[in-house]
This record gives sequence, C-alpha cells and structure tokens, in this order.
Amino acid sequence: MQLSNRLLAVAGMVTEGNTVADVGCDHGYIPIYLIQQKKIPGAIAMDIRRGPLSRAEAHIEENGLREYIQTRLSDGVQALKPGEADTLIIAGMGGGLVQKILRDGEEVLRSVSEFILQPQSEIRQVRFFLQKNGYSITAETMVLEDGKYYPMMKAVHGEMEETEEIYLRYGRELLQSGHPVLRQYLEKEKDTCLQILDTLSLSGTPQAREREKEIQQEMQYIKAALLHYEM
Repeated sequence: MQLSNRLLAVAGMVTEGNTVADVGCDHGYIPIYLIQQKKIPGAIAMDIRRGPLSRAEAHIEENGLREYIQTRLSDGVQALKPGEADTLIIAGMGGGLVQKILRDGEEVLRSVSEFILQPQSEIRQVRFFLQKNGYSITAETMVLEDGKYYPMMKAVHGEMEETEEIYLRYGRELLQSGHPVLRQYLEKEKDTCLQILDTLSLSGTPQAREREKEIQQEMQYIKAALLHYEM
C-alpha cells in the first residue's frame, strides 16, 4: 500500500503495537498500511458513509486483511466500545468536526491512550480545544503536498499548560523543533500578508482600514514565529 505524504505522516505518529480506530477511514489506506508494515496488530475502520466504507472493505479484502481490520458504519465513535482501541485517528476532516467527535465521544474515548489528529481547518481552535478539555499535545509534524500544508498532532490524556497564542496558531512542537515545512509556510503567509497590505493601502474605506489592522496583527505573529528559526 503506497500512501500519500500526508497519510504516511499520520501513520508514522501511531505507536507501534497499538490497536487503531480510524474515524472517517475513507478508503481504509492507513489501517491497511499499518498492518502490512507489521506496526499494529489490528484496526477498526469507521466511516459515517456507506460508500467510503464499502471502498475500504474492498481494499481490505483485496489485501487479504479481513482477519485484522474490522469495518463499522459509525457517526464519529458511536460504534466504538470502551477498550477496543489504543489509538484514535481523525484525519482529513474540518477542525470543527474533529472537536465534535472528541466531545461527543468523551466517555468511550477515556479508554483510548493516544489521538492522532490531522484537521484540515481551524487548527488553532483544535489546539485550544485540546488544551481546555484535558488533552496534552506530545508531538506535531507538518507536510507539504500538492501545494497544501498539512499540520498534524499527537495528543494524550493529561493537563496541558496554558499555551501562548503563537503556539496555538503554529504549534509549540513545530516551532521549538524548527520544523522546515512550517518555516516555508510562514514565509508564504508573510508574503501573502504583504500583498494584501499593499492592496488595502490603495483603499481609504473604513472596512479596508479595519482589515489592515487585522493583517498587521497577523504579521506580528508570523514575525514572532519566524524568530524561532534565528535562535
């Protein structure tokens, strides 16, 4: 099973020997890959839609892994029972949905030891949610694929200290490790902000001036983040 760079990075964050529950499994690629690599003993592939689940079932069958990977039609983790999984993967969903799945599944997820999250949006809000709801981020990485940047994180149960805004936005682990893909992202965002500011400077409307303040604030965070690469 050949994974995209994004899915390969997600799979790489899973602790060896853990049983995995993949929420929104789509084609079932991650569980299949992890089994083939002998990294995990088994998995549960779940999706809210019958179509993607059927495709996952077909791929599992094609690879002869029916004995190792269960499939379940499930809204979030509704079909997961306590103690069935050590690792929960939620990848490729919007940040709001990631938070909803964690919130709605709070009871059953107490028995899960690690959470691999790759939200497609609202990254800051996801980090803030984890901070406020008894999770601690232990690792982060970021990949560039097809012109898009994908940050992802591993979290466990536990208290996380109040996180500065810059870390909520860009990730403490990413900044402190000097992650090269994050730096590339920051440089791109800085250029985008400068272009927007140039355009806004040509307009004298109140709305433009208000938007200019917002972009300038964003620039301050970007510049502060980039300072981590000069230390």
